[in-house]
Amino acid sequence: MPKQWLLIVFMLLGLGWSTIPPTRAALPVAVQGQPLPSLADMVERVVPAVVNITTATRIRMVENPLLSDPFFSRFFNLPQMEREKMQQSLGSGVIVDAAKGLVITNYHVINKADSISVTLGDGRTVQGKRVGMDQETDVGLIQIPSQGLKAVPLGNSDTLRVGDFVVAIGNPFGLGQTVTSGIISALGRKGLGIEGYEDFIQTDASINPGNSGGALVNLAGELIGINTAILAQGGGNVGIGFAIPVNMAQRIIVQLVQYGEVRRGLLGIKTQDLTKELASAFDITQRQGAVVTQIIPGSAADKAGLHSGDVVLSANGRPIQNSASLRNLIGLSMVGERIPVEFLRDGKHRKVTIEVTEPRTKRIDGEHLDSRFQGSVLEKLEDGEPNQPIMVISVQPNSTAWQAGLREGDLILSVNRQLVRSFEELAAVVKKNRREMLLNIQRGQEGFFILVR
Repeated sequence: MPKQWLLIVFMLLGLGWSTIPPTRAALPVAVQGQPLPSLADMVERVVPAVVNITTATRIRMVENPLLSDPFFSRFFNLPQMEREKMQQSLGSGVIVDAAKGLVITNYHVINKADSISVTLGDGRTVQGKRVGMDQETDVGLIQIPSQGLKAVPLGNSDTLRVGDFVVAIGNPFGLGQTVTSGIISALGRKGLGIEGYEDFIQTDASINPGNSGGALVNLAGELIGINTAILAQGGGNVGIGFAIPVNMAQRIIVQLVQYGEVRRGLLGIKTQDLTKELASAFDITQRQGAVVTQIIPGSAADKAGLHSGDVVLSANGRPIQNSASLRNLIGLSMVGERIPVEFLRDGKHRKVTIEVTEPRTKRIDGEHLDSRFQGSVLEKLEDGEPNQPIMVISVQPNSTAWQAGLREGDLILSVNRQLVRSFEELAAVVKKNRREMLLNIQRGQEGFFILVR
């Protein structure tokens, strides 16, 4: 026998190859007497708390595309010929309170649903009802019958570190419960334009369409995040997924259970990031914080004594890295909550306690501004940012505003190509041209024009 073959035979015998059945091609159960590590026990405990969500939405369809234009149908006095179709979508959810049957998921999974079906780990399918939703954080809460449920224990997302091992559980592509693993790639991801309040956990654990609302857990089987988004042009996993920290989700759940919505408060300040250049200009060594650039007169911050130029270092006991982190903290605080704020003024540390107040809003019937807004209610936040647009709060079906194309939640950015940031500005612009009104509308992530005559 050639020498090289003898060498291979001796190597295989030395590894114990001769004792392994030739038909088996699997990893050994142990190496040098030690069992191989496995996540199976932890996964078995958590999987029953992760559910699959199927939603159905009625979509109204117009038989003739021309009839979708309200001007065309009114001009020719044509009846509306509509039919409906049901659109289904898939997602995931996590049982966070077994006794009450509370399941947390994403806002975008359930916000348009006319019916919600929840498939449990034991194969049962039950109907869910919405408890509340918050678009700004992409959190939704539904309730299902509480019989035989198991909740996942909640972890502490504030103690996470980059490099921690995590496991994602959900329903990708409607395949059913699927488990993937990875590590925490980054913490505190902001500025992605995915949600209004962003403080994402980034992970390389595979997250795909259908995983939305599923669980991100640590190796102890504790929920640390709610899977919400992926960063990929083709919609598939490329190792960059995002989850909402469970501590943020918990604060949202409390308000959704109590009010069915999140009632955000304000301090009445505007801030910007503390940069190296600003720190030098203020003659301070601090490198993280939020610089107060404006105080809204009469606001809670004004009454507490904050001034423009103050540098906020911490709020409610949590360090403030930048303007976004302060906005997130205040935006997730409840109205009436008293928040200790530490800040620098003239190089000296100071502390105040500020009570989060409810935003002051001004509402008006659209018809009072112009007859073409008949049937709509408009709102402007009085103590918010001056450049914040006017919002359409409600529109009565088949009213003048409805037929013009306005819908609840629309933001009016401009009228006749002029920015309008107050009811007075809006009334002045439409008064100049009574014949037609060109509205620039933002609806969700889309922007478009509506021509009203």
